[in-house]
Amino acid sequence: MEYNFRETEKKWQAYWAKNKTFSPEENLLKPKFYSLDMFPYPSGAGLHVGHPLGYIASDIYSRYKRMRGYNVLHPMGYDSFGLPAEQYAIQTGQHPAVTTEKNIARYREQLDRIGFSFDWSREVRTSDPSYYKWTQWIFIQLFHSWYNKTSDKAEPISTLVSQFEKDGNGLVHAQHSCERTFTAAEWKSFTEKEQQQVLLQYRLTYLSDTMVNWCPKLGTVLANEEVKDGLSERGGFPVVRKLMKQWSMRITAYAERLQKDLELIEWPESIKEAQKNWIGKSEGSTVEFKLDNEIGVIEVFTTRPDTIFGVTFLTLAPENELVSMITTPDFKEAVTAYVNVASNRSERERMADVKRISGVFTGAYATHPFSGEKIPVWVGDYVLAGYGTGAVMAVPGHDSRDYAFAKHFDIDIREVVKGGDLSKEAYEAKDGTIINSDFLNGLSVKEAMAAAIEAIEKRAIGKRRINFRLRDAIFSRQRYWGEPIPVFFKDDVPYTLPEEQLPLVLPEVDKYLPTEEGEPPLARAKNWQTMDGYPLETNTMPGWAGSSWYFLRYMDPHNDKRFADEKAVNYWKDVDLYVGGAEHATGHLLYVRFWTKFLFDMGHIPVNEPARKLVNQGMIQGVSSFVYRINGTNTYVSHHQKQNFETTALHVDVSIVKDNVLDLQKFKAWLPENKDAEFILDDGNYICGSEVEKMSKSKHNVVNPDEMVELYGADTLRMYEMFLGPVEQSKPWNTNGITGVFGFIKKFWKLFHVSGSFAVSEVQPSKAELKVLHKTIKKITDDIERFSFNTSVATFMICVNELTDLKCDKRGILEPLTRILSPYAPHIAEEIWSRLGNTGSISGVEWPQLIEEHLVDDAFSYPVSFNGKTKFNLEIPLNLSASEIQERVMTAEETRKFLGDKEVKKVIVVPGRIVNIVI
Repeated sequence: MEYNFRETEKKWQAYWAKNKTFSPEENLLKPKFYSLDMFPYPSGAGLHVGHPLGYIASDIYSRYKRMRGYNVLHPMGYDSFGLPAEQYAIQTGQHPAVTTEKNIARYREQLDRIGFSFDWSREVRTSDPSYYKWTQWIFIQLFHSWYNKTSDKAEPISTLVSQFEKDGNGLVHAQHSCERTFTAAEWKSFTEKEQQQVLLQYRLTYLSDTMVNWCPKLGTVLANEEVKDGLSERGGFPVVRKLMKQWSMRITAYAERLQKDLELIEWPESIKEAQKNWIGKSEGSTVEFKLDNEIGVIEVFTTRPDTIFGVTFLTLAPENELVSMITTPDFKEAVTAYVNVASNRSERERMADVKRISGVFTGAYATHPFSGEKIPVWVGDYVLAGYGTGAVMAVPGHDSRDYAFAKHFDIDIREVVKGGDLSKEAYEAKDGTIINSDFLNGLSVKEAMAAAIEAIEKRAIGKRRINFRLRDAIFSRQRYWGEPIPVFFKDDVPYTLPEEQLPLVLPEVDKYLPTEEGEPPLARAKNWQTMDGYPLETNTMPGWAGSSWYFLRYMDPHNDKRFADEKAVNYWKDVDLYVGGAEHATGHLLYVRFWTKFLFDMGHIPVNEPARKLVNQGMIQGVSSFVYRINGTNTYVSHHQKQNFETTALHVDVSIVKDNVLDLQKFKAWLPENKDAEFILDDGNYICGSEVEKMSKSKHNVVNPDEMVELYGADTLRMYEMFLGPVEQSKPWNTNGITGVFGFIKKFWKLFHVSGSFAVSEVQPSKAELKVLHKTIKKITDDIERFSFNTSVATFMICVNELTDLKCDKRGILEPLTRILSPYAPHIAEEIWSRLGNTGSISGVEWPQLIEEHLVDDAFSYPVSFNGKTKFNLEIPLNLSASEIQERVMTAEETRKFLGDKEVKKVIVVPGRIVNIVI
């Protein structure tokens, strides 16, 4: 009886949906396991075979934990606000909600066909007003909070106001941007507007003039991670730096905790390292260099005060306001031109581009605070306005970027730490002896650091300081398709809407473009104001807003009184397993940690981190196919002959290529320009070239999972994606290889259909069969716990082959085997489970127990050698003595065959290892 996977998979997918098989139990006394996938943005292209990789891995683990007795929460939803839907709306005039709904329906159809154990009753969509009501609510909580550095946590803004009323702000230890000091009396004398303007400089979300990445073509601000090489990641449009009034989140208040708490979570070291670098904690000192002509001072922050005597120039960031003040007339034109170009490069781009060296001299000089030497002041875009003070003391002898700059512009390089060869490179090691440094001479680097800071503080030209590279997160977007910010303006001061007026629903507009005056699209909405006539904020929230707390909403997604019921939050707490892409390291994964810590501080949730364990799935790459068109013709030459012609390589749809052979008729029908194509073949075939690349529509190498499910079934697709290699690694897709896994599925089915119809034996299993089973249980259990699913698939194949050889049809073997296979191939497992006479879903059945005694060998396959050369193996019980082993070997038919008339001189027996017959 052939296995009808199409019928079986539809049957069990319908059963799961009808019976809500994967909804967690209400029993809150049962141990919980929260398994979460990074939810997708529903694009119009749908899923390709690379997208489900992480979902399959987490699904296997979720099904396994359910069978181990855990109450499993495994939800799915959609990150449904975003720029692509808005761009499509601008092009077509169709509302983004319409295309988003259509795309979601497509994703849901594809996900269902693969057989995931998602609890769809908990589905969330970030663009649903019932969801973003609570995103807006969190924004309001942030607005009405400040960060108290004394208690090291966020607190209600009312506690700050109380301090102002009592003592002013002189004793307040807060994360803020307020530059004025006032007394309690002065605070009370301020007008409401003045008080609100002061509070805005303390709030955890605030409005200020900020240098941003502005993309004119997209008409919006972009986050640093959305810009690459000066272009927008979406669309590849030019991005410029621009000063704009923007909402920001004071994530910098949490910098220390965000770095320190990485030690508390089981995340990949690469992610932790990326976040540590992005946070950029550094300890050192500020130092003031007095400018000539009484202009003032340049304050720098340095992590190497021990090298203070190695300073040969100062460098200002292009955005530093001192640049225009100190530049001398002779250099004004060159500096202005440089600043205009350099300021348009994003900070991320400037940090990454270490090979590019650029700068210009300002004509100004400053005085070294210890030596009195005149130090030239330069402008260079390797210095960032947002880090430290926007100025650096350049020590080219002991900093690689300063070294490259000095070499390029022929500036003096001075050795102050002994140990390197400055003719070749900067010596950056923090060991060695200080030289050429006055009172620091002879000290070690560590000793010199302490002595230098002491001297700097004693002269009152700087202070010991801990600095962070992390900048506050820009929160405004000049887009339509995003969460409205629940703020109105009274006398140009922002106020939040009352919570009872949430959600502030996205309004209808006539166009999804900025207004003619350059205002965001929401400014087009009619009556976009409060009931009292105050104008509402026209910016919307960024894409990361809704994804920064969605793991909490899944706990209680239909609650309209709270973001999630307190009892549910206290039960599910945090995510036990989070699976998603490493590309979110310094975006989503940092922001979700920030919001989690804030909600924890305010007592809304019981956890300080969102996810205990994080697994980054690799990428399934496409294998692109290429045809080679002879330049200036419509003739295509086969791969092996292309070197004889001048050709252009063109991507061709992989669906019309099999084993690198192009289907010529399908190629002609593929594109209109191919209709009259001619070909130079190899032995009657057109052989394509191939290359492993990222899977994308533009490269025509996308493989649709629907096609694989239709041809081979969802269980085959699931197991094959795991079989390709470790989940964390990237690997190429090869459709040809899927047939091997398809063959395994059919072979497993045949174990139950030896006589052509379904039947199992009730006879007790043999020792050999039990050993095969429990060896498999042990390996699969270990593999799942280690997230090593590729080796699991190989283990299943070996197991089924061995049971086939043993002609095993025993219920005692095949039933537990079906259970351990079910997380990987749930559809066929459900069908077999049902045919074995069981009711209900196999997903709720207990995981088979490993019985170690079945793994103990009671026999050994002895290699039997003649004069040291192995001729055959003989199975012999392990409990026999050496003489008994020899007797078994010498009387064996194979031995007599090899000996013939030859005389045996000696028999060497090593119990449990070998038998060697000397003739």
